[in-house]
Amino acid sequence: MDNIRLFESKKVRSHYDDKKEVWYFSVIDVIEILTDSPRPRKYWSALKTKLQAEGSELSHKLGQLKMAAEDGKMRETDVADTETLLRLIQSIPSQKAEPLKQWLAKVGYERMQEMSDPAQSLDRARENWQKLGRSEKWIQQRMTGQETRNKLTDYWKESGVEKPDEFALLTNIIHQEWTGLTVMKHKELKGLKSQNLRDHMNEAELIFTALAELSTRQIAETEQANGLQQNAQASKKGGAVAKNARKELESKTGKSVVTNGNFLPPKKEIEK
Repeated sequence: MDNIRLFESKKVRSHYDDKKEVWYFSVIDVIEILTDSPRPRKYWSALKTKLQAEGSELSHKLGQLKMAAEDGKMRETDVADTETLLRLIQSIPSQKAEPLKQWLAKVGYERMQEMSDPAQSLDRARENWQKLGRSEKWIQQRMTGQETRNKLTDYWKESGVEKPDEFALLTNIIHQEWTGLTVMKHKELKGLKSQNLRDHMNEAELIFTALAELSTRQIAETEQANGLQQNAQASKKGGAVAKNARKELESKTGKSVVTNGNFLPPKKEIEK
């Protein structure tokens, strides 16, 4: 399960391994938080070389996972579990070391709570969106859309769609059908890189995305779609339902549903 955790409003790419019940965190993201370095990759490369030269066991305990990079593509990056990350933090002089240790412990505790009470994961998501300044109306629509999405992916899993790239393919079919844009082109329109597209949709975009995915699931269930090809056909039909609704709304309002609006913070002006 891939996720974004927030430390003092800064994003840390994370992955929870359900089988091992272990959190893995992006080392680069943590390095950037600890050092405030404008070039965290260079800092990490030098530190990793130093640790290896000293014979530290830390370098052998690191792993690599594919995570969303700044350009939105999935790229391999160094990751560490909580124990390894705590040891790594000790090797970096930083005033944020202790708060970050406490944050890691909190993430682990919250995960245990969520496993015993899944509703808490929704509460956590709501809290994160509130910290990012989203309105209650937007948050409710985002959570409703996520529930619709989850029901669709559950159907895909039950009907023989298993690989992550197959999920991505079906998602893209639905999205391109109703918006006229691929997921990547939609992100480019909004000026996004590694950010989650749905977290930067406006209310209308969220609603039509949910309509497209709801329609896809109901069509797939009705047609008893099985496997990638049949689900791809259902995805195109489901996306078309939302496309027709979008065009109808746009003809009545004269406004485009799909826009370049996003929730990115304004760029800081360069000091002269």
